[in-house]
Amino acid sequence: MDATIKIDGLQKRFGETQALDGMTFTVRPGQVTGFIGPNGAGKSTTMRVILGLDAPDAGTATIGGYPYRSLRNPLCHVGSLLDAGALQPSRSGRNHLLWLAHSQGLKAGRVDEVIALTGMQSAARRKAGGYSLGMRQRLGIAAALLGDPPVLIFDEPYNGMDPEGIVWMKDFLRSLAAQNRAVLVSSHLMGELEGTAGHLVVIGRGRVIADTSVADLIAAASGNRITLRTTAPADAMTALTSAGAEVTANGSGVLTVSNLSSERVVAILTSHAISFSEVSPHRATLEQAYMELTRESVEYRGEATS
Repeated sequence: MDATIKIDGLQKRFGETQALDGMTFTVRPGQVTGFIGPNGAGKSTTMRVILGLDAPDAGTATIGGYPYRSLRNPLCHVGSLLDAGALQPSRSGRNHLLWLAHSQGLKAGRVDEVIALTGMQSAARRKAGGYSLGMRQRLGIAAALLGDPPVLIFDEPYNGMDPEGIVWMKDFLRSLAAQNRAVLVSSHLMGELEGTAGHLVVIGRGRVIADTSVADLIAAASGNRITLRTTAPADAMTALTSAGAEVTANGSGVLTVSNLSSERVVAILTSHAISFSEVSPHRATLEQAYMELTRESVEYRGEATS
């Protein structure tokens, strides 16, 4: 089966709210695609439409060229985790997976395989109602993997994970993509996505704002800026500003310099006998790039208290 998710012109309205307004993008196999945007941007609605849980007013969402509802044995085509709490609390984790496997005609042996894959052997026979959120996430991912599908969709999979669990999740998602699966991951944790996703779809107010690689998005946000570390930030700021640079302070002894080349910055500092330990191209974080890109798409803003 072609492991490609294709979203084409999705429109969806809930009452007066336009949740999706021409949403269009493609998720290709072989990489983790991060799906990000402010609250209310349309991420969950898009995922629900892909999985046939909501019907669009217009447009299409297909998996390997077919809408989800037309797939026979859908767990063998696409696995998903949208809500880690969607389980029967009185069942053990293993029995929850056995029930799902039986519903799709899958062998019981696959249940033990996905339990091992997700590292939940010690908790598998405990009642799922007593699981931590992180363990529920692992159970949800195990369920998504039951049919060994070529397409995987995860909504906020890092929620509830401790640091060890986050490291495991990042490695695990990358390993799934390395098996030539299409992996779509929605998350608010930019730092985790930066080390996991190769591609990003950024949305706001129901539309795609950016559809690009992580590297290209960060490069665009970094711009032609330089990071300077010096023990004399005030003197450096004065000297560089006089030479036509724009300079901002970012902490103890750290300046960001625009409008001058690295070579010119070094020459000016040297001529003024200003010591420095670093002059390097500025690299924005994914979070900084995201905040800049979605500034006009944030629906709810708080105000700082005085």
